[in-house]
Formats: sequence, structure tokens, C-alpha cells
Amino acid sequence: MNDHVVIVGAGPGGLMLACELGLAGVRTTVLEKRTGRSHESGGGLLHARCVETLKQRGIADRFGDSNTPRWGRSHFGLITIEYDDELAETEYDMLVPQVRTEEVLEERAVELGVEVLHGQEVTAVEQDADGVTVRVRSATGERDVRCAYLVGCDGVHSTVARLCGFEYEEFAPSYYGITADVKQFEGNRDTFVRGLYPNGQLGILPLQEGRIRLMTVEFVGEPAGPEVPVTREEVLASIQRITGEAPAIEEPSWMERNGHPTRLATRYRDGRVLLVGDAAHSHPPSSGNGMVTTVHDAANLGWKLAAQVRGRAPDGLLDSYQEERQPVGRRACVRAKAQVAAMYPLEHVAALREVLTGLIEMKEVQRYLVQYVTEVSYDFEYPGLPSGDGAHPLIGTRFQDVQVATPDGSKLSTYDLLVDGRGVLLNLTGRPGAVPEVGGQVDVVTVEPTSELDARAVLVRPDGFVAWADRDGDGDEGLRVAARTWFG
Repeated sequence: MNDHVVIVGAGPGGLMLACELGLAGVRTTVLEKRTGRSHESGGGLLHARCVETLKQRGIADRFGDSNTPRWGRSHFGLITIEYDDELAETEYDMLVPQVRTEEVLEERAVELGVEVLHGQEVTAVEQDADGVTVRVRSATGERDVRCAYLVGCDGVHSTVARLCGFEYEEFAPSYYGITADVKQFEGNRDTFVRGLYPNGQLGILPLQEGRIRLMTVEFVGEPAGPEVPVTREEVLASIQRITGEAPAIEEPSWMERNGHPTRLATRYRDGRVLLVGDAAHSHPPSSGNGMVTTVHDAANLGWKLAAQVRGRAPDGLLDSYQEERQPVGRRACVRAKAQVAAMYPLEHVAALREVLTGLIEMKEVQRYLVQYVTEVSYDFEYPGLPSGDGAHPLIGTRFQDVQVATPDGSKLSTYDLLVDGRGVLLNLTGRPGAVPEVGGQVDVVTVEPTSELDARAVLVRPDGFVAWADRDGDGDEGLRVAARTWFG
């Protein structure tokens, strides 16, 4: 049986997916077009929901600790949202450069037996009923790689999506810009002020070692293609279009274009080919939402694809990836579009921004805007069983990190139960055997009751979402149905 999965793209999504597949024992190869990893990166935030997922796999401490700086604020359309203590506790961003995130995930993937190959360009894809053939070009020539499934994690300009004919829904307007790191810049400091201008946005961010990051955003025009190098002159021209003047800067130490069309793939799966992250839903960067949606795409798909490859997946399991994650991708695109609508044209939206500024001072509005993309729950419905308001409120929600006690008195975190990437049935009665067995793909763990989990039994999927919960023995049939639905 062909049990090989090929992932195209060694960004956060591709590497996170590789870790999930490696954890499940699936033979996995990652193909990355870049010959080496840059020492710089535009992205630098790990949202709390990402950190929770990494905790569930036992690797969060590799990305930072209690001393790692946290960002306790956000914005909506460049209207600042200052977190109070309560919001900062659950919605923080850890300041971790994306390049570091990729390094750690690649190290973990290799530990799990994943093959990560750089300098590999995909030039053709052909799938049939039994698998996918991928044509790959490298410094040593061209070769064909055969796999059971192919996953495109190769970003906004996804080669996999283009070669396989994936289509997209466009969300206009969008925006484009350039990021450049310089030692210093000279000019009228009253002109070059961070903020929103009629023609765009200028960001000025102090970095370590005396560097300054200049970031531009423009709402009209099209950027050059990814194959065209960014130049110092392009940076200056963008700043001048926005502010009316161009500062004097030395040659930047690092530059990249940011922003791109906001669009959503009309499907995340075509037979044996799937899309993850920016390849499926691209939207301008904002508050780490791109990273969190990408990491969660990978966590959602990983265990389902592993079950499919190993012949253990119940009917419809792989299709549930798109059913669950496409609505989240849509929300990310809608949030990006709404922010652009609140910024441009500036003379038309001034009154709207004044009203929004007042609304954003309200705690309920702050939480709604901050969690619009990151606070995810799924609507699990099982035939013949209660749903909606009649179901246990935990069903479909993220499993919480709760300290529990085993019958022998030892303490553990519920997140520790998910480290192996398997399903977990938490028996909260404190009595072994008090809940029914539900199959070999689920680990049964007995703990003492706790007020933090108002349930007798909780069935948790490998991605950390609650598939079933009940308060009494009348839910045993529901538990069996839920287990069959997700684990066969």
C-alpha cells in the first residue's frame, strides 16, 4: 500500500502538518523550493491559540518561556485595542520570529522521521485513483515522486493550487506594501510618522541592534511578482506615494513585499490533493491571524489524513477537513476585508472610524473583534442525538488546559494527554471502567471529578476539540456514536 504523503512548502503550515503526520507514523516528505532559510522574517507573532496547540504536543517550551515577550494589544483597521488583564490572559501574542518558528518545527519534524528537502521545485502534478505523481526539479535534475496524497502548503502563490486547477473566491479590496529593515533614516520626522495617510499606511518599528523596520501599505495598484527582487528604490517610491516625501535611507539589510489578494479557495480538497494555510486562504497579515489559522489547519488535517492513509478513517473523515476549516478561512478573509474598508478611502471613512473608536473602548466589542478568527468551535451533529442547545456545551469546543488528579493522587494537565496525537476518552468518575471502551484508537484516562469540567466523560479528538461529553450514564450511546464518527 502506498502510504507516502508529500507536503510542498516548509513554512509553518507544512512543517506543522509534517509533525502531525510524523507523530502518527506516516512516511512524510516535505519539498521546499528555497535552498536555505532566511535569517529575517516579516511575521513575528505566535497567538495564544497556537501556543495551546503546541502545548498539546509537548513542544511549546521550545518556542519560548515565561520570559519571552508578549504583545498585549491589537488593532482593527489601525484603531488600537489595548487588552485589559482578563483579555491579555487568553489572547496574548508571543513575540517569536517566524523564522524561529520554522526552525523549531523543522527540528521536531526531523526528530519524528520526516524527510525535509530544500531546493526542490515542483513543476508538474498528476493524480489518479491510486495516488499522485509529482515532478520535482532540483540541482541534480528532474525526478518523479509518487505518493498517496499531496498537500500544498506553499503559500499565496501556491504552485500546487495552480497546477491542480484550484479556484478562488476573491475578496476586494486588498492591499499591498513593502517591509524594509534599515539602520536609520533621515528626513522630516514630522512627515514620517507611523499611521494612516490618505494614500496608505506607514509603519515605523524599532528593532534590536539599532535597526528600524519601515512598513508600507498601499490600497491601490498591483505589486511586482514574487520572482522580481525588491529594491531600495521601490521602498522609497512607496513611502513617497503615501507621505508625499521620501526619506534618505541606506541600502536595507532585508526587504520583502507584503500583502496580496484576499481570497479563499472554493474547495480545500481535490481528490488526493489538499491545501493548507495561505494556499487555501490568503489575506493581508493582521494580529497573527495568518499563523493561527495555518497552524490549526495543519492540526485539523494531520490526524485525519494519517487515519486515511493507514486505512483507519471512517467514511467522510477527510472531507470534514474542508467542512470545518473553510468557514474559519472565510472569517479571516472577511476580517481583513472589513479592516481595509475601515481605512480606505480615508476621507470617506473618517466618520466610520470615529464611531468604531468609541465602540472599541467597550470590552465586549474588543473581545468580539480580537476573537473573530481565533475563537473557533465546530457544530458537531450526530443523527438521533441532541444537538444545539440540547447538547452538552463542551461538544465542539476547544479542550481546556485543566489540572486533574488520577485515582492514585498524582497530578497532570489535560493537555499532557494529547502529546501522542491520539484521541482521548477522559473518565471523570475516578472509577476505572465506569465509561464504556470505544476502540483502540482512543486512550482511556481515569481521573477524579473536577468542577472545571462539568462532565462524567469527555471524548477529545487528536486536534484538541471535544467530540462528546455527558454528565451521566444516559450518554453512553452518544459516546459510542461520536467515537464511531471520528475513529471508526
